[in-house]
Amino acid sequence: MRLNGFMARPLARLQGVAVLAAALVPVLAQAQAAETVETENWNAKFQSTYVWQRKPSFSAAYSGPNSLSTDKERSYSFTATAFLGWRPWTGGELYFNPEAAQGVPLSRLTGLGGLTNGEMARTSGAEIKFYRARLFLRQTWGMGGEQEAVESGPNQLAGMVDKRRWVLTAGNLSVTDIFDANTYSHDPRTQFLNWAIMTHGSYDFAADARGYTWGAALEWYHDDWALRVGRFIQPKLPNQQQLDRDIFSHYGDQIELEHSHMLGGQPGTVRLLAFHNRTRMSRFQDALNFAASTGTTPDINAVRTDVQGKSGFGINIEQAVNDDVGLFLRASRADGKTETYAFTEIERSLSGGVLVKGRSWGRADDTLGVAFARNGLSSVHRRYLEAGGVGFFIGDGSLNYRPEMIYETFYNIKVAKAAWLTFDWQYIRNPAYNADRGPVNVGSVRLHTEF
Repeated sequence: MRLNGFMARPLARLQGVAVLAAALVPVLAQAQAAETVETENWNAKFQSTYVWQRKPSFSAAYSGPNSLSTDKERSYSFTATAFLGWRPWTGGELYFNPEAAQGVPLSRLTGLGGLTNGEMARTSGAEIKFYRARLFLRQTWGMGGEQEAVESGPNQLAGMVDKRRWVLTAGNLSVTDIFDANTYSHDPRTQFLNWAIMTHGSYDFAADARGYTWGAALEWYHDDWALRVGRFIQPKLPNQQQLDRDIFSHYGDQIELEHSHMLGGQPGTVRLLAFHNRTRMSRFQDALNFAASTGTTPDINAVRTDVQGKSGFGINIEQAVNDDVGLFLRASRADGKTETYAFTEIERSLSGGVLVKGRSWGRADDTLGVAFARNGLSSVHRRYLEAGGVGFFIGDGSLNYRPEMIYETFYNIKVAKAAWLTFDWQYIRNPAYNADRGPVNVGSVRLHTEF
């Protein structure tokens, strides 16, 4: 009996070792695969996106200088971008993006808080324009811990990085290349088109009229946590192309804390963002005071004399439900004391939605998206518009204030190896926060290629 008992324990141990070894095989295989991920020293990617939009006529009690036209309209935009990346040394990445764009917007890109085409730049016109979109350097310093794979992509060289690392990005780029990322709503070339859904509606981030700027951001990654801070230069005048290079006097600062988690076995991320702008901006109250003292209509252009500050914050949540379904939610708020300087006229925003991959109906590469946005203004901004004031994007001559409500849905069809066709519909109540106008319907067709 002793002999049998003595022999049984080693046999049990051997069986346990065998089970453990079997369990470790896929883990070791994955680790080996991770170790053999090839590091790219350079890559070249390309995209082109064409968006056609149509708006039927709608009713309105009145219209002003920056109202959405009540007539039926057609619009289009086209962009083409090359993403060229090179690794000059270990941890260093240099990127250059030449870009071309053209387009004709709806109503001269006015009349809405949440504008309908995230691919439409404020400098768009019928003549195609070629320019440098991005030119920036990214430097990564590994700090140990586990490693994770980085896939090859636009402005991203394949390789392995430490989960604990510092990353410095500096040069010419878009602030939203780094801040306010979201897996399910961030790219109007492949996802939702509306400005109030593709990012925080109240996030008046520094940018020229094409959406790019110069500056730097430092990021710290520690396993499931990330912290990033950045400073970027502002345009010399609101929503204009020329930038003010005095980064110590006129700038846009932002800080973002990010945490990734697992919920019900599915990945999710929460991001908290705060921003502060400092530049030569008009205050709505100053415009109202000046108009009252002179007996004129308030005009923000008449009181743009002093450097002002503007602050805001937002929360950004994304959560996978399963491999094919993902949810997102954003909420943001700006102080609303000063004019919109570089994004759009929204100071309170709540948006959310869902993306569904088409695997369950036999179209795994297709995507269905449904989202909403609720936009609002500060009380002083409302009073400015009620008195007949005009902003850069909105101004109906009067205002019967209601929150602007936007509903957007799209179906994205993969029609070829590197081509997608999207049908999109947006329904907008109270355009530019005015219950005396609308509702508005906008239909879109988008053709996107990338390789």
